[in-house]
Amino acid sequence: MIREDLETYIHNQFEDTTTNTPWTRFPHYKVYRHQSNHKWFALVMNITTDKLGWSNIRPIDVLNIKCEPTMIGAFRKEPGIYAAYHMNKANWLTVSLDGSVPTERIKMLLDMSYRLTK
Repeated sequence: MIREDLETYIHNQFEDTTTNTPWTRFPHYKVYRHQSNHKWFALVMNITTDKLGWSNIRPIDVLNIKCEPTMIGAFRKEPGIYAAYHMNKANWLTVSLDGSVPTERIKMLLDMSYRLTK
């Protein structure tokens, strides 16, 4: 799933959602939050792959999502899913948006994050 498809899915799937770009320095970073309680359920960023531990450094779009703490370890064993970049690693995951994670898996993780932050 690419970033544009992800953003379309979020807007179509989750009605109680607001989007903002909270950092002027990073205008391409988008936070998706519940309109009712303002809690984040997704953060879309463009980072370099060294932040994920890759030796081949290049820009990549990623998604940070909240996850059940008991499931973090299992998900991190899957290709394209990492310890959260710049978030609490006990509760968040980073998912690469380069096609390495199946679309249905990303949707499932987003749905879980939305539910956990409600």
